[in-house]
Amino acid sequence: METEIKNSEPKDEVFLTEDGRRSLMEELDELKNNKRREVAERLKDAISYGDLTENAEYDDAKNEQARIEHRIDQLETILAKAKIIDRRHVKTKEVDIGSLVEIRQVGAEKKQAYRIVGSAEANPENHMISYQSPVGRAVMGHKVGDIVLVSAPAGDIKYRVVSIKR
Repeated sequence: METEIKNSEPKDEVFLTEDGRRSLMEELDELKNNKRREVAERLKDAISYGDLTENAEYDDAKNEQARIEHRIDQLETILAKAKIIDRRHVKTKEVDIGSLVEIRQVGAEKKQAYRIVGSAEANPENHMISYQSPVGRAVMGHKVGDIVLVSAPAGDIKYRVVSIKR
């Protein structure tokens, strides 16, 4: 009987803009240098109350500590896998990660502009959408003037790519 040896597959890269990397680094720094200390103080205070079996303050602080440690782990993993997208090298001939793309629904006048980013920094309220989102997937690789089809729960929507910027 032969044993099959499999090489571990490389983990997917995480695409970040420089601003996204900076933001995640700041969050990581805040968690490690401030939030950890604050929750440690809360734990110390809660322990001083005595019996831990019915100590709500202790339970709350332990839960908060677990959330902080989980987020620190997430951020460190994201940053370790990060591929930084330099806007100076973003193409303007076709939509790619890092592009600022302006689209308009076919038959409508209102334009929408989105920065195409990785999922780790997607924030639709701030017009930053993941290249893996329905709109992001639809526009990737397209040029100005192209019409793309976005499948949405309400049905398919056609958009025209109006402009592509860095």
